[in-house]
Amino acid sequence: MRLLHTSDWHLGRSFHRVSLLAAQAAFLDHLVETAREQRVDAVLVAGDVYDRAVPPLAAVELYDTALHRLAELGVPTVMISGNHDSARRLGVGAGLMERAGIHLRTDPGGCADPVLLADEHGQVALYGLPYLEPALVREELGAERAGHESVLRAAMDRVRADLAGRPAGTRSVVLAHAFVTGGAASDSERDITVGGVAAVPADVFGGVDYAALGHLHGCQTIGERVRYSGSPLAYSFSEADQRKSMWLIDLGERGAVTAERIDCPVPRPIARVRGRLDTLLEDPELAVHEQSWVEATLTDPARPREPMARLAERFPHVLSLVFAPERAPEDPLASYAERLKGRTDRQIAEDFVAHVRGGSGPDESERAVLRAALDEIRVGDAVAEVAR
Repeated sequence: MRLLHTSDWHLGRSFHRVSLLAAQAAFLDHLVETAREQRVDAVLVAGDVYDRAVPPLAAVELYDTALHRLAELGVPTVMISGNHDSARRLGVGAGLMERAGIHLRTDPGGCADPVLLADEHGQVALYGLPYLEPALVREELGAERAGHESVLRAAMDRVRADLAGRPAGTRSVVLAHAFVTGGAASDSERDITVGGVAAVPADVFGGVDYAALGHLHGCQTIGERVRYSGSPLAYSFSEADQRKSMWLIDLGERGAVTAERIDCPVPRPIARVRGRLDTLLEDPELAVHEQSWVEATLTDPARPREPMARLAERFPHVLSLVFAPERAPEDPLASYAERLKGRTDRQIAEDFVAHVRGGSGPDESERAVLRAALDEIRVGDAVAEVAR
């Protein structure tokens, strides 16, 4: 059976205030054409269809058009909600859409209710696990703790139990939206840390033939049977070196997995350049980036005059300007943003406590209070999205 694995469309998202709707439409054209040319048996969309809970109308129209075209091709589509989506909104009309071969899985309680497809070797059960916000689904799934690993294991236990009751030789695929240990993150993914932990081990997905993952924006292989497709477009400059693609998965008679990457259209290359302003304006090696979307990091000791306007003369699509003056790390004028780079909200909060105490950081009980407060904020945001 041939499957096309994609995720993280983020329809409606912009790139540093530049609309990406045309690029997203081009990607969806490419997806439909790939499904036709490669004669795929199903399209898998592993969450974050939209960029926010209430997407703009133009994004909804793109989504609607894509599903109509896939339905007209007769290609079943299995889709789950991600942490950016409103599960309840995305799931509206799921029963009616199922009749057209569009299978929406947005209810955690239905994670063990597979979409059943068949080929000459028998049945394939496709299970959709929507993004599981631990505090909201723990009780429903009977998980031991309100953590990502606990709720995902509880959901997978249900999947394995259902699979055990199916005919011998039934092959299985799981769609999930999570941060799996070993995956490389980008700046554009929303933090899903709970209790100081975001990642779950890959062995959570043991017992199934293929896990089609979403959430991380870089295409990557966690294991032969566990893969991220990544986002089809770059949504931050941290993705400048990523090759955007989808996975074309062939599932053999006994569940063997063969994977091929299918490149996605690139609307405009993105590039990061770094150095003093005069160097960036004169270096001939940077000519290759003159038509790219550019993030420029200036290292001049003092801020130059009108840097953005001057950069735009050579790089007309420059979108982001960062200042990182060449100073010693202990220099009190060193960039605050540089000092915070790569640090989580929890680490920043703990650093603040240490700062106001003259270097004495929080003890374990205080760390627990900080973690609980950050988790409460996240859960409150999630509940508000559900209520909207």
